Amino acid sequence: MPPERHSLLRVIGRDLFSYGIIPLILLIAIIISAVSTVTTAHESRLLTAEKDRLFEEKDALEIEWRNLILEENALANHSRVERLSVEKLQMIHVDPAQENIVVTN
Repeated sequence: MPPERHSLLRVIGRDLFSYGIIPLILLIAIIISAVSTVTTAHESRLLTAEKDRLFEEKDALEIEWRNLILEENALANHSRVERLSVEKLQMIHVDPAQENIVVTN
């Protein structure tokens, strides 16, 4: 009688399903848990990097806003406006005696 040959994969599969169904389910649960943990950690790192980039952009915009406010204040300075009106537009102060008030009825 020739020795009986068995497929190793078939024997392992039969043993797993007949004696080790609970460990197999636990193994599958562990693998799913590990993959979801890695995915969550990766997404968390991406979101943290995006948050840091947005904070840097916010800081740059705040600096630009402050510079624009300073520029606006400098351009709206009364002495500057008066100097430009005299230099470029040849405007002068009017003597109150020369003022004419127009009233409409």
